[in-house]
Amino acid sequence: MKLNLKFLCLTSLILLLMSCTASSTSNPTPTPWPEQFHALLYMNLSDARLQLSDLWYDWPRGRNVNIFTRQLIGDILYDVEWDNGTSYYFTLEPNPTCRAMEFGVGIPRPDFLNDANYLGTQVTDGFLCHVWEKVDFIWYYEDVITKRPVRWDFYDGISSHVITYEVGAVLPDSVTQAPALCFNQDDHKAIATSFK
Repeated sequence: MKLNLKFLCLTSLILLLMSCTASSTSNPTPTPWPEQFHALLYMNLSDARLQLSDLWYDWPRGRNVNIFTRQLIGDILYDVEWDNGTSYYFTLEPNPTCRAMEFGVGIPRPDFLNDANYLGTQVTDGFLCHVWEKVDFIWYYEDVITKRPVRWDFYDGISSHVITYEVGAVLPDSVTQAPALCFNQDDHKAIATSFK
């Protein structure tokens, strides 16, 4: 009986080790974004300035909204991106401004990280994360345990760190409406990009 128990334990241990080895050789895939979420981001811009962003991602409505609070500037900058490739950057009272731009692509799909290159694991912001890179444009960090995004960095040096992450939250439509002065512009500046 003792021999059978030792043999069973040894066999179980070998099978467990083989299972761990087999699973560690296949690369994990990034978790698709939920169709709607709200995240508070702490952003370090490439020119060493800081800002906070309330990010509202809404795939069913075809919009991605960033509400930026810029360090020591005091105004709020709205960045409303639509799936048709149009983005509106505007401020409200007391000095309203607006700039409309055409990017040629819409908002990122929930599975925009498909086919990203897996770079392994790394500790960032105190979390052990899987790291992916896509088209030398974005480096994406996802918590190994919770599968939540922790951080993403862009090719231009901008780094976004996720402070809060609320799945299913939706921004009211009234906040996403660009002011009338956005529609009085004669031309929109076009920017070509191949990332989506």
